[in-house]
Amino acid sequence: MPTAHIQALPSVFPLHADKNFTSESEWVIFKLLCRPIDGLYDADATELSAATGHQVSVERCDALIRTVQLHRLSGLGSWIARLLAEAGWNEQQVRHEDAALLIQSVNDKAGYRICNDATVQALAQLQLQWKGEAAS
Repeated sequence: MPTAHIQALPSVFPLHADKNFTSESEWVIFKLLCRPIDGLYDADATELSAATGHQVSVERCDALIRTVQLHRLSGLGSWIARLLAEAGWNEQQVRHEDAALLIQSVNDKAGYRICNDATVQALAQLQLQWKGEAAS
């Protein structure tokens, strides 16, 4: 199922949606460091935190890096990438872990059911798509 159809399923969290995932102060810090957010893909969280003068914690840098990495998966927008990263998942886990477990952890982290069963199905479809892309 192409990404466009997955996005259009009724009652699905908009997996493709992009939203800003940094605070204004984080954005300013990285801008002053000449580190574009997209460029954090292969950064080291400890080094990045040190470069900010520890104004951004190692844990937060780690979540930002994982968000950027997850956002590169086709069909996955920055909004759900941030939620998955903040729930502790990395790119390999999101590619291969059970979609229901991934979504449950997002809901648990949020403290309410932000994503439903239709979202689980849509994420599972994206995982199949990623497996097909990797096989190509």
